[in-house]
Amino acid sequence: MSRRQDAAFARGDIGVDGEATEETREAAEVERARAREQFLAGKTWLGREFLTWLLWRSESSDALLEFHGEPVHVLFGGRLTLKGVTGDVIELTVKGTEAAYSKVNRFALEHGLLIHAAKLKLTLGEKEFDFTLDAQLLDIRSAKLPDLLTDDEDDRIQERLFLSERLGDLVQTVFIHFLELRRTPEWKNTIVPEILDWLRADK
Repeated sequence: MSRRQDAAFARGDIGVDGEATEETREAAEVERARAREQFLAGKTWLGREFLTWLLWRSESSDALLEFHGEPVHVLFGGRLTLKGVTGDVIELTVKGTEAAYSKVNRFALEHGLLIHAAKLKLTLGEKEFDFTLDAQLLDIRSAKLPDLLTDDEDDRIQERLFLSERLGDLVQTVFIHFLELRRTPEWKNTIVPEILDWLRADK
């Protein structure tokens, strides 16, 4: 596969044969996928809040959680897009290796912008997944999977499929963890104040 095909494969846009997956899906499944997209599009603010919380957590050396007995860590790097609905600035893009952790970014977050899309490195044990995550539909884009261990082409396809599914499961697990945490009193009483203190730490 080409690099472009690999990215489309990681997003689930094409199958291992290079053909569009939607053409082979049953009508009911396609309809469910569209309904899910419409639902998530209305929850974009929650995805932005999730990415903002994830940035705060990423500064700690502690694991986010454990997945099948292995620690999960996250790191932000490269391009970061922030969006808001009010104010003088409603969209901001920052670039650079440490842009996500810069004073400029913290200032923007403190003044109402939330992360809309970010380039992430998710580490599961010794495996690293590099990808861009979009808040609107929690879409995984431009995914770079860990190095494949097999040489046989058929085995490589199966391994790529496995790693793609593993990445999707990882993102979903971290998001569910965030949602569960957000429903607890700890979110309002402890976590939100800690995030605000973190944003103002350099002042």
